[in-house]
Amino acid sequence: MIRRALSQVPYPGFTRDVVSFGIVKEIEVSDGSVSVSLALTSSDPEVAPRLKKDVEQALADLEGVEKVEVLVAVKSKKAPEEEPSSNAEEAPMQKVRIAIAVASGKGGVGKSTFTSNLACAMDRILRKAGKPSSVGIMDCDIYGPSIPLMMGVNRRPEVVDGMIQPLENFGVRVMSMGFLVEEDVPVIWRGPMVMKTIQQFASNVDWGELEVLFVDLPPGTGDAQLSLVQTVPLEGAVVVTTPQLAAVNVARRGAMMFDKVNVPLVGVAENMSYLLDEKTGEKSFLFGEGGGERTARYLETDFLGQVPLDPRIREGSDHGVPVVVSDPDIPCSQVFYQIAQQISDKFNLTSGDQE
Repeated sequence: MIRRALSQVPYPGFTRDVVSFGIVKEIEVSDGSVSVSLALTSSDPEVAPRLKKDVEQALADLEGVEKVEVLVAVKSKKAPEEEPSSNAEEAPMQKVRIAIAVASGKGGVGKSTFTSNLACAMDRILRKAGKPSSVGIMDCDIYGPSIPLMMGVNRRPEVVDGMIQPLENFGVRVMSMGFLVEEDVPVIWRGPMVMKTIQQFASNVDWGELEVLFVDLPPGTGDAQLSLVQTVPLEGAVVVTTPQLAAVNVARRGAMMFDKVNVPLVGVAENMSYLLDEKTGEKSFLFGEGGGERTARYLETDFLGQVPLDPRIREGSDHGVPVVVSDPDIPCSQVFYQIAQQISDKFNLTSGDQE
């Protein structure tokens, strides 16, 4: 309840709220008393008292809140003209309207396949609404990058004026570790190297103006995930699972990480849900049934949909042409479009007026 209230408090001079800016560092609740710690970088002496007042007002009227204490730590900027940010290296991300993580608790659920098809579907929805070149994918699976294969891009990116230019295919801009290392060379890195790479993807890649950036995470809750939420101002996260009980249990634990770092869940999507007989409409639930819906209920978020187990999805990924591009009208592609439309509606991506 407190995080929801804070997400309605804008950073002074910006439409982005204090939660998505990443300046809310700690929330403590005890017997009706709420303590909120903020940390920001600003050269404007009026920002801190303004934020303190706005946060106090946002929390004072909440049910059960008797006392509010707001602590603001301010680090001065070297250059007054710089824009406020939770991290000085985030400037290139300011042109990205919405950043959404795509995550899973365990591997093997088809998360990267889901991400590539979702991005292409979203691109077509936004283009239809008159917003071209507006979707990107940041592949943060440092150890096993598969987005380059699935998106059909495998060349080295160019560097212009010190900024890496993301590669583009099907209208989607892509950056991945797979572009920077040889195909057969393993990435054997410790945590600090992973963190630095993700920071470079956010600060040294010229993403340009994007309506939405999908961030494909590796499975788990380790260095890559923590580095991401510390570097990129995420607006939300989509959790991908499969119907099996093992996948559902791990997905729940993985999703709860986002709650700990104040990133709201957009919803849960279930992949490889069923085998569809398109002639009869009969569904065969090979891996169980209802796991995704149970996960969404447990996490108190939306259930976005069920992606069927269809060999054409796998074939599209293997050939570098997502199925939503090669066969947009078949049932499995339509599911991706429906999920993309739900996300678009949640963030008003196709509306004329942007917040």
